[in-house]
Amino acid sequence: MGGDDVARSRIPQLRLDELLEELQARIDAARGTRDRVHSLLEAVLSVGRELDLTQALRRIVEAAAVLVDARYAALGVIGPDGESLSEFLTVGMSQEEIAAIGPYPKGKGLLGELISHPEALRLEDLSQHRASYGFPANHPPMRTFLGVPVRVREEVFGNLYLTDKRGGEEFDADDESVIATLAVAAGVAIDNARLYEEAQRQQRWLSASAEITRSLLSGSSRVRVVELIAQRAREITGAALADVVVPEAGGGTLKVEFALGGDTGRRTGLVVASEGTLSGAACTGGASVTTSDLATDARLAGDPRRAEGLGPAVAVPLGRREGHIDAVLLLARRPGEALFSEREIEPLLGFADQAALGLELASRRRDAEQLAMLEDRDRIARDLHDLAIQRLFATGMTLQSAARFIEHPGASDRVLRAVGDLDETIKIIRSTIFGLQARDDTAGSGLRARAVKAVETAQAALGFAPRLSMEGLLDTDVPTAVADHVVAVLGEALSNAARHAGAGRVEVVLQATGTQVVLTVQDDGVGIPAQGRRSGLRNLAERAEGLGGALELSSPPGGGARLVWSAPLGD
Repeated sequence: MGGDDVARSRIPQLRLDELLEELQARIDAARGTRDRVHSLLEAVLSVGRELDLTQALRRIVEAAAVLVDARYAALGVIGPDGESLSEFLTVGMSQEEIAAIGPYPKGKGLLGELISHPEALRLEDLSQHRASYGFPANHPPMRTFLGVPVRVREEVFGNLYLTDKRGGEEFDADDESVIATLAVAAGVAIDNARLYEEAQRQQRWLSASAEITRSLLSGSSRVRVVELIAQRAREITGAALADVVVPEAGGGTLKVEFALGGDTGRRTGLVVASEGTLSGAACTGGASVTTSDLATDARLAGDPRRAEGLGPAVAVPLGRREGHIDAVLLLARRPGEALFSEREIEPLLGFADQAALGLELASRRRDAEQLAMLEDRDRIARDLHDLAIQRLFATGMTLQSAARFIEHPGASDRVLRAVGDLDETIKIIRSTIFGLQARDDTAGSGLRARAVKAVETAQAALGFAPRLSMEGLLDTDVPTAVADHVVAVLGEALSNAARHAGAGRVEVVLQATGTQVVLTVQDDGVGIPAQGRRSGLRNLAERAEGLGGALELSSPPGGGARLVWSAPLGD
């Protein structure tokens, strides 16, 4: 057989080998496609099972990196402004590498290209793209790039970014198709997670509203209701800070009634201006106001909370009556955390309406209780005046007239002392009647109420209740400036008795005689030491002298000390 015959006999064998190799390649390709489809289905199922939004986003990024064999993957969530990224989740870098790079990107350069043009983008070398510019320091080098938008109900939610396909290969059309398919499944999973999250949040808002209602029905005070509003709003929104502020009389300022989170001691009771503050803007406009960064927002230059370095914040009015806002709830998160979106603010507004109703009910109930208390006080005052005082006065008159018929000197003296005690008792009851008849508009600022409060405050330090007697028109005859000095002197005298006297009994007598106010504080303690410190007493004397009055110190026969401080009432 010649050479040509041998060559011709080998041609069928070569063709068969080529066909077998092509068949094997197609089988391998089919197997690879099958495995890839299987992996894609597993990824879709894995992502779809997750109901927690944060975990769902994390699974999407991890699945995308595995499906196209990318070294690095990230998911950027577009913020409310539609022009920047509010969240950025990464895969492929350690926490140390992330910390070394610095803050997450905000959506500029090549990342922003997909935000402004939400279409799939494949690049052989991302550095050659017109929108690409230098990486920040310590950023790992990246070459190949694949970006695909993720849509939720036809709205772009964010973008998937994949870089550096392993093995030095480029991302191909199959990779783009796989990631595009995953993005569709991701959109459905994100929507489901959002709906679940909103349902859970709505349930928490409803539970919080029901808790406030139960608290009101159980008789809780306004303070407790305000505290509950701030606590639940802070917990549900994940805020770092929650303040409830109320407008002050006269307008132009607001006062922090309750503070939660951060430096509560500094903020509680703080008065802030309406102008240039987030709370003031909500109070003035009667609607919710938000900011992406409380610490740097130029509109809020007058807000003292800027010093606490806070980030996103929202202020919501609580109730509106006749054009007047009852209170404002302010919530603030830490820098870098998510902004307060419309999805969060909408149920917050519903909660605010319920909270405002709670505050209104608490206020009405407080007014009703106060009215009932004042009516009860008036009744008690009338009974004391018409019954008790008259009976005591009649008893005193009877004893006084009977004393003339008592021949025994000792018995006569005892009867007269009893008459004196009855007169003293009548004075005490009259003082009590004055206190009972004082209304809230004057009781808080009147000298009588302030003296009572000073005595009650000293009770804890003394270990017992001092005896207080008040006579005369203290609330009307004593000027405010003089009353301030009287309260200060009383507080200092009671403090001295608690710290230095070792007293077991303290008597306080406060009198307005028509020409002067006289304060007498007497105890049964160790008396005034001869070599003791006199700085406090010197201050009391200077107060009296500054008003044209006097300070007298003495030791009663039974021991202890007596302080008599007086000041003229003026014309």
